[in-house]
Amino acid sequence: MAQVLLNGLFVGSFYALVALGYSMVYGIIKLLNFAHGDLYMLGAYIGFVVLTGIPGAAEVASVPALLVLVMIAMLTTGLFGVAIERVAYRPLRWAPRLSVLITAVGMSFTLEYGIRQIFGASPKAYPLRISGGLVSVLGAQISVAQISLMLVAALLMAVLAFYVNRTREGRAMRAIALDSRASTLMGIDVNRTISRVFFVGSALAGAAGVMAGAFYGSIDFMMGFSIGLKAFTAAVIGGIGNLYGAMLGGLTLGLLEAVGTAWVGGEWRDVFSFACLILFLTFRPTGLLGARVVERM
Repeated sequence: MAQVLLNGLFVGSFYALVALGYSMVYGIIKLLNFAHGDLYMLGAYIGFVVLTGIPGAAEVASVPALLVLVMIAMLTTGLFGVAIERVAYRPLRWAPRLSVLITAVGMSFTLEYGIRQIFGASPKAYPLRISGGLVSVLGAQISVAQISLMLVAALLMAVLAFYVNRTREGRAMRAIALDSRASTLMGIDVNRTISRVFFVGSALAGAAGVMAGAFYGSIDFMMGFSIGLKAFTAAVIGGIGNLYGAMLGGLTLGLLEAVGTAWVGGEWRDVFSFACLILFLTFRPTGLLGARVVERM
């Protein structure tokens, strides 16, 4: 059982990083950014370009090298997220939600098939692989690479929590989430703050993409579709719009998948996960940490 729990926490840490972007954007402007999962894929390909474009970069297979690659991917993917918000979402900010949702789906396809045209449809072997021996934890076996990636994910989530709760920019984000019009009257630059939210959320997705490529060793242009759905599921389970709910939801979904795989087999993993999502939406639609919102008339 300990092995199942460790595997679930490892996968859940990736879901949590991507789910944070969903929750942050939804909490600020009530947008379901279905292109967010593809920013995860984009981060993996940015790391691939850096590794193949710099001579000798792929030969330094170590955690410090991975951290440098993660930082490069976070910066680049964050800027892509800002550009997407500025071009695709800002002109439609006061448009009907269906219009924005269709735009998000279109942006998702644009990223996926744009990468397909550039790099081809076949999966790419990731040049950087993080490897290491096995460590025994409570009778279960976990690799040094898994521990390292989980620590990096935990560090990123801790930094984000500090940023949102303890900094002036974070207070501006929380104020806009409560009332964007009142925030404008109080002197907050709403457009700049929303761009900052897209930057942070996209950067976290890009970091997760690099770490997934370095661990699994293979990337493809559709890798963001699956984890995008899973991250959205994690955000709903935790309470979409809630920062800690996204973290908890990601870890919960990872544990549910691990338990489902152990009980009913790996081929039923997704069925088990999305069945749990249906149960959450039926019996607790606000998620684990979400709160009911009353619409003002």
